[in-house]
Amino acid sequence: MPPTRRLAAIMFTDMVGYTAAAQTDEKAALGLRREQDELIRPVLAAHRGRTVKSTGDGFLVEFESALRATECAVDIQRRLGERNGTPGVRRIDLRIGIHLGDVEEDGADIFGDAVNIASRIEPTAEPGGICISGAVREQVRNKIPHPLERLPPKVLKGVRDEIEIYRVVLAGTAAGPSPRAGGPPTLAVLPFSNISPDPKDEYFADGLTEELIAVLSQLSGLKVIARTSVMQYKTSPKDVAQIGAELRVSNVLEGSVRKAGNRLRLTAQLIDTASQAHVWSSSYDRDLDDVFAVQSEMAKHVAEALKIRLLAPVEQRLESRPVPRADSYLEYLQGRTSMHGSTEAATRTAREHFERAIQLDERNAAAHAGLADLCATWGTFYAILPKAELRAMSREHAARAIALDPNLAEAHASWGGILHSEYDFAAAERELKLALSLNPSYAWARGIYAGLLADLGRTEEALREFAMADELDPLSAILLYAQLELLTALRRVDTSAPELERLGRVDSFGLLYHAARGNLCLLKDDQDEFLREVAWMAENLPGRPEAAAARAMSAARVGDGARARELLQPLEALPDSVRPASQISLVYAMLGDLDACFRWLERAVADRKVGIMWFRLDPTLATVRADPRFEAVLRTMNLA
Repeated sequence: MPPTRRLAAIMFTDMVGYTAAAQTDEKAALGLRREQDELIRPVLAAHRGRTVKSTGDGFLVEFESALRATECAVDIQRRLGERNGTPGVRRIDLRIGIHLGDVEEDGADIFGDAVNIASRIEPTAEPGGICISGAVREQVRNKIPHPLERLPPKVLKGVRDEIEIYRVVLAGTAAGPSPRAGGPPTLAVLPFSNISPDPKDEYFADGLTEELIAVLSQLSGLKVIARTSVMQYKTSPKDVAQIGAELRVSNVLEGSVRKAGNRLRLTAQLIDTASQAHVWSSSYDRDLDDVFAVQSEMAKHVAEALKIRLLAPVEQRLESRPVPRADSYLEYLQGRTSMHGSTEAATRTAREHFERAIQLDERNAAAHAGLADLCATWGTFYAILPKAELRAMSREHAARAIALDPNLAEAHASWGGILHSEYDFAAAERELKLALSLNPSYAWARGIYAGLLADLGRTEEALREFAMADELDPLSAILLYAQLELLTALRRVDTSAPELERLGRVDSFGLLYHAARGNLCLLKDDQDEFLREVAWMAENLPGRPEAAAARAMSAARVGDGARARELLQPLEALPDSVRPASQISLVYAMLGDLDACFRWLERAVADRKVGIMWFRLDPTLATVRADPRFEAVLRTMNLA
């Protein structure tokens, strides 16, 4: 009989953390899986779901309607919630994903794009949560008593087109973590709306938002959420209470900006997230030349409304900020906005704006700091100029920014990052501490400092800095990835697993998530999953050498030395600017070829692209650390 096709609602479920639990206590994990089966199968049957197959710790289920599938998912999560509330039981948390589409039946199994898409939607759900596609949402939105929250756009692995994904907001999950009790007040500056006559002035509203975050972050009695996290709410329909809960803040500042010629009109209101009451509001009508004074004035008003006493040095810094020319400031704002685009083209545009800002006003310290950060970004991700030239440019502009404005935290953080790359750890630590004293809420500086502490072997201090950075920038994929690297190197699998799940939710493209998951799979010796992650990177990042280096690592790990060396040959022939010398060194270490390992480790140190943390912490690299040449490498890096 030929295969038949029909429209069906497809559900995938998955037990959170099952693989890690099985490796820790297989007997207990199997018991939880059996208990899951006993609880879920009757619920599936009650909602007329056909279990197509079990996927080990989850199910593939077919329903005749999207409504039945969604109601079943809600019922499952409700029953698991009741079970998990029983004192003394080990939690069972599921993720559930649902899609509606055409399937092909072949025997008892079903196939097709709808099945593939449903399987990709499931990992986007939070533990205990449900995610549905836009097609399902159209069928159920007025028929279930639960809000449907649209998630940020995401390209799903193996799916060509972008899929709309919605979260079913269940009772008790709408808000996420609540704002922290006690401690200083916490604030999120939401993206200001652009109501200017010219829609091209959107950059000004975004740049002003970033500048206000920087100014308010100087208030030592206030924790301010970073730009990375707040800009995701630029077009979000979420209300203040939900945003406050997701960012764990007690207050939000929102407003609008209208720019017409040289005139500005700013409105702002401070809102308590718990009561949604307006704590303070004001409007400012000024000339563009007065924008710095407005920012300082607004910071003082917010401090007064939140009952924060401004210390004299902070108030003096707010009053004495160097004021660049208005046209230079506008170019700087456009540069900062472009730089956040991350792509190579966006960074080139950012460079043009920063350089124009400096041409218009050479004393624009912020523009010099922006150019310093840009050169560091190029040196890390793009081979636009020789590494030595980029390092020299970054150094020149960071030093100039500090000379022009000694109170600019961004400049000191940039300088600290440069000193770190030059292995001057003591001076780098001084600069980063100074940056954080000037701006205690500067999450990016905390992330750089945490990386420095990890290289120094002060891992517990590093984890504390990462935790503080996470409080200030909870939706930053880069900071979360860096924290996961350290946790993985320390082999803290139980802690890594939930953080990896969170990274999967905040990493819109998926690169950092798949890289972190690959690291964890390699640590757990799960070769099949590791190679799947490598395949994803090869497919989505064609031409990048990291995927080939990862395949070489996998071959070395399973003892296929000939294949590992074959994969390394083209990598070794690459130019210094893109050659992954540190990964090449790791492969040779896995092969037991210590001469080659140290030859490439020394090149990685010279290239300033060495992942020394892995060499210092990974238990499988004990033979490398025991070799006298490793002490010499540490001396070269001022780490001995």
